[in-house]
Amino acid sequence: MRFLLLLLIFTLTTSALRSQTTMSDEEEVALVIKALFDGMRTADSTTVAALLHPDIRMQSVGYDKEGKPYMQQGSSQRWLQSIASFPAGALDERLYSQVIEVDLPLATAWTEYSFFLNGELSHCGTNAFQMVKTAEGWKVHQVTDTRRKENCTVEERSLADSVHAFVDAWHVAAAEADEDTFFGSMSEDGIYLGTDATERWPRDTFHVWAQFAFDRESAWAFKPYDRQLYFSDNNKYVWWEEMLETWMGPCRGSGVAHFENGRWLIKHYDLAVTIDNDKIEGFIELTKEE
Repeated sequence: MRFLLLLLIFTLTTSALRSQTTMSDEEEVALVIKALFDGMRTADSTTVAALLHPDIRMQSVGYDKEGKPYMQQGSSQRWLQSIASFPAGALDERLYSQVIEVDLPLATAWTEYSFFLNGELSHCGTNAFQMVKTAEGWKVHQVTDTRRKENCTVEERSLADSVHAFVDAWHVAAAEADEDTFFGSMSEDGIYLGTDATERWPRDTFHVWAQFAFDRESAWAFKPYDRQLYFSDNNKYVWWEEMLETWMGPCRGSGVAHFENGRWLIKHYDLAVTIDNDKIEGFIELTKEE
């Protein structure tokens, strides 16, 4: 009996440990992408080659000097030769955001990057990975990148940092009456809930109504603090709660943003005035209809 009890405990413990160490497909894809660029950084072309599908395709897209779009075919063999020919640390591609979608055995990953050669910024853009799950694990089947030299991120920045910067810039846009940035940071079907009970604004309706405010030097100036972020498993959605210093006193805001076409867009934002519980009865009396 004691043996059976010990066997049961061992089985349950082993099962629990296995479940704790089992990674999701999204996590496995992220690790492959990390290993790919770690291998490039350390000049380990053998490791990088093992992560590539035999039928891999590599492409770059962009605009020429006349503003016409182009697509340039790349070569995995030339890339591997380049990795092997440079010393460790010379090729450094840094990723600043990553959104992964999985529909087994297919996965896509969208990553913002900046590429450094011998410590100097070369270019930046977005990588669009297509990956397939094989008997040997996830392999990179296709990667297409954009390339530019302007507006590149050069500092180390996490996904959370990029969202904080995005939401902060959205609030600053209102403070500076920058309507293009403020409303351009919201999706077409975005909703803004104001503090008044009647204020449920679809983005474009909100834009029309708020025009008087954005015609001033400052539409409104809300200073956010104490923001908490939460991400979906594939990092494609983020939702947050934050406190705000406003002319109405402390307010609370909560929002939802979606990563679309290489950028975050706000889908929903709710602004609420905060009231202490010990003052709620007076608030109720104040808002009673006569």
